[in-house]
Amino acid sequence: MNVAEQLVAQLIDAGVHRVYGIVGDSLNPVVDAIRKSGGSKKGGIDWIHVRHEEAAAFAAAAEAQLTGKLAVCAGSCGPGNLHLINGLYDAQRSGAPVLAIASHIPSVQIGQMYFQETHPDRLFNECSVYNEMISSAEQAPRVVNAAIRHAVELSGVSVISLPGDVSDLKASSPSPKYVPSRRPVLTPNEEDVRQLADVLNRAKKVAIFAGAGVEGAHDEVIELADVLKAPIGHTLRGKDFIQYNNPFDVGMTGLLGYGAAAEGMNDADVLIMLGTDFPYDQFLPNTFTVQVENRPEKLGRRTDVSLPIHSDVKPLIAALLPLLDRDRSDAFLKAKVKKHSKIMHSPRRRLHAQCGAHEADPSRVCGTHPQRGCCKGCSLHCRHRYV
Repeated sequence: MNVAEQLVAQLIDAGVHRVYGIVGDSLNPVVDAIRKSGGSKKGGIDWIHVRHEEAAAFAAAAEAQLTGKLAVCAGSCGPGNLHLINGLYDAQRSGAPVLAIASHIPSVQIGQMYFQETHPDRLFNECSVYNEMISSAEQAPRVVNAAIRHAVELSGVSVISLPGDVSDLKASSPSPKYVPSRRPVLTPNEEDVRQLADVLNRAKKVAIFAGAGVEGAHDEVIELADVLKAPIGHTLRGKDFIQYNNPFDVGMTGLLGYGAAAEGMNDADVLIMLGTDFPYDQFLPNTFTVQVENRPEKLGRRTDVSLPIHSDVKPLIAALLPLLDRDRSDAFLKAKVKKHSKIMHSPRRRLHAQCGAHEADPSRVCGTHPQRGCCKGCSLHCRHRYV
């Protein structure tokens, strides 16, 4: 068994069924090892040929996001693995567990300005949670194991730089056994729950803004909205996890926003941001904001947060519900849901991401397109569209 075959065996052990890429000379030992594995139908790995390495990285990112499992792409030395970078950035920013195999020039030539020489061990630092070069057969299995664990446990990109000659060396060290860990449940601080309950029990108008962090907590968020009589807006990435079977849905905000989501947030006394790192701060209101996030470095990153809560969404809601008053007016919720329905069923629906799809107001003329008589608030980033 050579290093490439050992690497493929470790990928199979980690549950990988396919690798996306383009065959190239420095990558030949790895591709041949995949061929020898017999394909997924025989318990091995399928090689998925693409027309461009960028497509390989995007395909791996898509698979990882759809399945939640480790996905793998590969590129040959120099421009081959450089083409992976756009897809790897996308995977990293989307929290997709992806392993990229960046084959490298012959190890003896590194640092000598060899043909198509780059430094993948440096180039991918910004779009990865783990990025290391394998320099020997002894080192290989531990680096591969670490790369797999970093990608899966941190939900990000791992990059292995592997010189073609090293991948063809005889394997000399045993592979660490890969046993995946279970994801922990992050529960909130009790004082945070009590403070949040006190805030919500005093508020008359509450809005919920849900991101991808509500995955697996759809029913809990709906129950919370029902108790609070709160409209639910969502981000683009949160759409898949909260929009379906949601009687409190008021659409999406952001550059591609629609419906009454932005208006619902702007008119609320309290905004609850659930599991979102929504980047467009110009669309977030200047109101009392609660942010619930299991990655503490994201708290308060986009807007001023009055009450930051470090927790998973589901346990936070479970702890909060028993403390909430149930006797609440639903006037605010009904008004926003009605407005959303009116916008979505209009024969000439006007999609203004920036101003929450407000109807045209001739008295407030947009500075970018004054002839259209729309909200002045969207003049900086006007993206009008009629459907």
